[in-house]
Amino acid sequence: CRVINAGKSHHNEDQACCEFLVVEDSDLKHNSLQSDQNLNTDLQTLCKVNDKFSFYYWGLFDGHAGYGCALTASKLLHLQICDQLRELVHILQQTTAAPLCLEPDTRNRNENVSGMSTPEITNPPAETTMRFHLEKQVFPESLVIGALENAFKQMDKRIERERTSHSIDGGCCALVTVYLMGKLYVANAGDSRAIIIREGKTIEMSHEFTPETERQRLQLLASINPELLGNEFTCLEFPRRIQQKELKKRMLYRDHTMTGWAYKTIEEDDMKFPLVYGEGKKARVMATIGVTRGFGDHDLKVYNSNISIKPFLSCMPGVKVYDLDGCDHNADDVMIMGTDGLWDVITDREVADIVQRIFTSHGPDQSNRYNLAAQELVLRTRGVRKENSWRLPTGKLASLDDISVFVIPLAGQGR
Repeated sequence: CRVINAGKSHHNEDQACCEFLVVEDSDLKHNSLQSDQNLNTDLQTLCKVNDKFSFYYWGLFDGHAGYGCALTASKLLHLQICDQLRELVHILQQTTAAPLCLEPDTRNRNENVSGMSTPEITNPPAETTMRFHLEKQVFPESLVIGALENAFKQMDKRIERERTSHSIDGGCCALVTVYLMGKLYVANAGDSRAIIIREGKTIEMSHEFTPETERQRLQLLASINPELLGNEFTCLEFPRRIQQKELKKRMLYRDHTMTGWAYKTIEEDDMKFPLVYGEGKKARVMATIGVTRGFGDHDLKVYNSNISIKPFLSCMPGVKVYDLDGCDHNADDVMIMGTDGLWDVITDREVADIVQRIFTSHGPDQSNRYNLAAQELVLRTRGVRKENSWRLPTGKLASLDDISVFVIPLAGQGR
């Protein structure tokens, strides 16, 4: 795997992290987070140790308004994930449903005669079972998803607390992949993207969060809390800005309940600036920011006003799961993780074709073929400088953003 910046500027706001981590049970005397540089360890052995488990971790952090937030997240998010997973060590190694409740003193387990710690997990009393006939079953996969979601929330809270004392500027999108117990968990908060290339076909592994894709969530929040709009914005969307002469006319609009369009009579309040305005990469929340999820931005305000934008920005990731051990993969099957600088100018299919050409030229025996694929993806999307602009081989404008890429082989040892 490799991370490479486009190199068009002196300042790189993209940051990345790749780790192999071991999480020990929360009650062990020496809790520890271990990072191992040897990524060829037998996963099947490491993932089934009684009092600990291991996982692989990749993270891409696309910063904006400075690199501080991205740098902080790249150094700490995997530790937040470990914190969330630590108390789940024994539960995640079970194939049955997770216990509905844990005793309050679960973290202070009693020792048995052999001196080994055992979990105190009890079933609900019989009378409770009788009262509640239906009970949801929650399996380990959902616990891992919940751990990732909580880790993202804790990371954002930490950035908020320490943004002044540690000079954490700006914000960042976050795209994280965790390989744990045979499954890939891809958590995305922002507009980066991950895909799997399997047998030459592409599988989407993330959903991009932008002002357009999250329009209804943003409009709903504004309709419930109109004070967040500062009397300067409207939560309704119109195809374009309304002109004064169109007052009292009927124009197309939509609100948070609608995916289609309808007509309404334009009123004075409709003349305010739309909460979500623009299209594609030019779409903005409150005419300020082009992403709606990620970390940081706690002090971000609308230009020349005191209106805070953070209430509309979420740190919650969307999580997708891929059963890696349940599928057969060859040496050409990979996961591609990239910041939006890559995807702005290239499609999933084009990425797959470029990777396939590199692999055809460099066989499975060449260990650096994945690095070469990452390099080629960056070079193709950064383009070449022609006069005053950067151009792709087709003559179209190249990406002007930072570009970072992971190419991760899916055919690993032990499978």
